[in-house]
Amino acid sequence: MPWSKTWRPIRHWLFHLAFLIGCWHSRTRMGLCPSRAPPPRRQPMRPRPARGREGVGTARSEKVWPAVGRRGQSESPFSRPASEGRAGSYAPVGRGLVEGGVSVTPPPLSPAPLRGKMAAAVRRLLGCGGAPGGARQYSRDAEGSWFRSLFVHKVDPRKDAHSNLLSKKETSNLYKIQFHNVKPECLDAYNSLTEEVLPKLHSDADYPCDLVGNWNTWYGEQDQAVHLWRFSGGYPALMDCMNKLKQNKEYLDFRKERSRMLLSRRNQLLLEFSFWNEPLPRQGPNIYELRTYKLKPGTMIEWGNNWARAIKYRQENQEAVGGFFSQIGELYVVHHLWAYKDLQSREETRNAAWRKRGWDENVYYTVPLIRTMESRIMIPLKISPLQ
Repeated sequence: MPWSKTWRPIRHWLFHLAFLIGCWHSRTRMGLCPSRAPPPRRQPMRPRPARGREGVGTARSEKVWPAVGRRGQSESPFSRPASEGRAGSYAPVGRGLVEGGVSVTPPPLSPAPLRGKMAAAVRRLLGCGGAPGGARQYSRDAEGSWFRSLFVHKVDPRKDAHSNLLSKKETSNLYKIQFHNVKPECLDAYNSLTEEVLPKLHSDADYPCDLVGNWNTWYGEQDQAVHLWRFSGGYPALMDCMNKLKQNKEYLDFRKERSRMLLSRRNQLLLEFSFWNEPLPRQGPNIYELRTYKLKPGTMIEWGNNWARAIKYRQENQEAVGGFFSQIGELYVVHHLWAYKDLQSREETRNAAWRKRGWDENVYYTVPLIRTMESRIMIPLKISPLQ
């Protein structure tokens, strides 16, 4: 038989044998094979003469602790047993500790503790327990594995919806806010038509809806009208109102005429925060600021907890009108409505809040919850209960 044909299977088996020997050698170096005894420790370093600090006349001496071995050898007071690894191995805690004017340097870390730590890390990664005899054993407990904890996320069970936790339970009021973007040349005609028709609609006692406020945007998005209604009775009152409006000829004519003046419109259904003031009619003249916050999903409870403590800092001048959060429409949207005498009064009131202890903490904890925010300065219409 030719030599090349004879050597080919021998070379094949030698390659596999070398591969298995390399795998076994790697496992023993990492400490995964308990049958192999640990290698001998390094010899302790000889003491070196200490060097004085630069600019200091006295030199300090160094003391080198002997290498830590197995049972019967001296141990350093600055060492502790390794949490995972072979018996008798120690890991240093601190370096360069000074005691009584003498610098004490612990021994250098030998390769054995490193291998012990690496083995412990691998066992924790795989979720292995410390079985007798050093044999690896996979944990059956899904909660006990560090590796599985990276992927298993516990969710705290909640007994109620966020809206029920944040809104007022003693009332069942539902609010609707509407934003109308009006054609610039039709804004005056739009205001005149609104002031003529809306009071007639709300004069009906069977109409389960109250007009809270009507404004034009002064600073912010221009040529915009903002309307806020309250439905006493929640969603049933809203549906009752919609059914009556469909049969109201005057409202249908008003809606048809109004549609010629609009560029776009949008609305949201809101609930009021339990810790905010009720939006009640007030005398003017006032300007109103509608601050809109779009929060990160899942942060509404944290927002409410912080503002429940912070609203007390904004009550001295009665500037807090109402606070709402969205239920239908764009979600995780918060609206805060404020009233001021003028822009200068707004500036002074906001600056005074920063001088109160605790207001800065509210800003610190709530700013990371916000994705975007917007401010509108609004002027009330003549028919608005909030003047």
